[in-house]
Amino acid sequence: MSAVATFEESNSLADLIEELGDISPDRIVRRPAPGTATEDDVIRLAEAPHKRLCELIDATLVEKAMGWTEALLAGYVVGTMGEFVRDRNLGFVAGADGMIRLWPGRVRIPDVAYMSWDRLPGRRRPTKPIPEIYPDIAVEILSESNTKKEMEKKRDDYFRTGVKLVWEIDPDERSITVYTSPDDSTVLTGEKLVDGGDALPGYTLSLPRLFAELDRQG
Repeated sequence: MSAVATFEESNSLADLIEELGDISPDRIVRRPAPGTATEDDVIRLAEAPHKRLCELIDATLVEKAMGWTEALLAGYVVGTMGEFVRDRNLGFVAGADGMIRLWPGRVRIPDVAYMSWDRLPGRRRPTKPIPEIYPDIAVEILSESNTKKEMEKKRDDYFRTGVKLVWEIDPDERSITVYTSPDDSTVLTGEKLVDGGDALPGYTLSLPRLFAELDRQG
């Protein structure tokens, strides 16, 4: 897989945007300048009073696409998956604040990530702000500003490091696309259940119950 070009290596900002997956330029952090950012900048922005969650892609900070709908669905998945994992003491489930280093210079922030004990150093909870760990399952909730090319690049990153399953949840289509490799996928809709496969045997998520969260009223 080719590395993403830094700002200095690009001929223009347009080239950089293309390399990052044709994302909106509004999501590219200007300070520090593209091509100069580090993990310390990721932590600094995450801990600032006006918190900004940013992924680090070859020394460029890209603000994570987020919103109320995405947070709501991610919270539901964290709740059900977390309960399943916790009751069986299988590992940990992290939410959208869980930054992970896939390799030096590449920090991703899945909306939900399941890590089995075997993937956690010392079989213990990570204590560093950005641990180098590789989820068994990475879940992304699609936002309006996510592009097809951006999501392809994220999937490539996840599977490159040994992630077993990637789920992409589409709130508009009320569907879940289950990837077992960057190019092999199944789209689930309607009354279907999505299961954890070999990554999390026995766990299932009901699509009707998940998307019912979008319709609940008081």
